[in-house]
Amino acid sequence: MKRREEAGAGGARDGGRGRPWPVWKLALVLYPFAAGAVAINLFLIGLMTQAIGLRALSPLESTIGGIVLGIPATWLAGRWVRGLIDEAEGRR
Repeated sequence: MKRREEAGAGGARDGGRGRPWPVWKLALVLYPFAAGAVAINLFLIGLMTQAIGLRALSPLESTIGGIVLGIPATWLAGRWVRGLIDEAEGRR
């Protein structure tokens, strides 16, 4: 029986050609999810800050913050996923 790599199933590889996805490509795929998660978290933190007398963030402010802060969050998520893929494929 052939192993998955020999049979052409690339898993998380670039088009099944045997090359792993780079972090930047994973980050492009993950960006909408990371930016959305950051925006939601900013909005909820804004709601919690009302307890100490600060104003809440509007949904627009939270979305803009999520777009901006989503970039470093996405890069970190991409590095984390790349490490998980490397570990699963036995490269680490």
